[in-house]
Amino acid sequence: MKNNVTEFIFLGLTQDPVKKKIVFVVFLVFYMATMLGNLLIILIIKSSPTLGTPMYFFLTYLSFADFCFSSTTAPKLIVDNISNKQVISFNECMTQLVGMHFFGCMEILILVLMAFDRYVAICKPLHYPIIMNQKMCRNLMILVLILSLLHSITQIMIALNLPFCGPNVIDHYFCDLQPLLKLACVDTYVFKLLVLFNSGIECVLSFSVLMTSYILILYSLRNHSAEGKRKALSTCTSHIIVVIIFFVPCIFIYVRPPINYPVDKMVSVFYTIGTPLLNPLIYTLRNAEVKTAMEKLWSKKAS
Repeated sequence: MKNNVTEFIFLGLTQDPVKKKIVFVVFLVFYMATMLGNLLIILIIKSSPTLGTPMYFFLTYLSFADFCFSSTTAPKLIVDNISNKQVISFNECMTQLVGMHFFGCMEILILVLMAFDRYVAICKPLHYPIIMNQKMCRNLMILVLILSLLHSITQIMIALNLPFCGPNVIDHYFCDLQPLLKLACVDTYVFKLLVLFNSGIECVLSFSVLMTSYILILYSLRNHSAEGKRKALSTCTSHIIVVIIFFVPCIFIYVRPPINYPVDKMVSVFYTIGTPLLNPLIYTLRNAEVKTAMEKLWSKKAS
């Protein structure tokens, strides 16, 4: 079926002029804080010799993924709230869809790697230097990039096979498959199943693996010293907070019957804008090593 739609119109988070100004200010502040926070983490890790362990290697890429993931949706949302017409072209919509799923999948897989890193470090400390060597870390990141690319290609192939021949108003603030499926002028049952298997099961499996790894870590801590328990719990607690904030909204959106709820847009804010903002705060305020490295960097710049 021929595609007659060349652009889409977003309804955004609100249509009220006063609320739109509030949304503009709030999310501009959030986005700037997200950019600065994640860039700061990358700068601190790259400039500190003490943060050369695999965990911080993965954290660098997590901050990069957060930076890019937020940038796929937040700038458009901010600009739309001071524009008269919230329009996105078909090609821009597809680009946003690819970018969001590529960097979103990248973030999920990096969180899995960070959990695996903590599991090996705490449960198999004698084998840690052998298992988590530099070559292994680089190879794992290459694998993450390949899997993220495959995931995003699957998403765009589904979207490009959807025929749009009528309404072009998206009740959302960014392009995703769920709101696009509502506009398709064809039976979308098979497409909805593909989205469930591609995004939904990925979220559930990743979340299950992450929580299982942290349960095993917490169980293994019973034999550690009080100081070892404190340090391990501090690190794992930070990771678990990030996992819950990111995965619970994702699972709510992608793992359920294909029904759209008014609350969907606000839930999406948590994992598209909230998590990239909170990650730098969680990993700096709850991490003594990062705070020490930050103080040293600040002292060096001041002197």
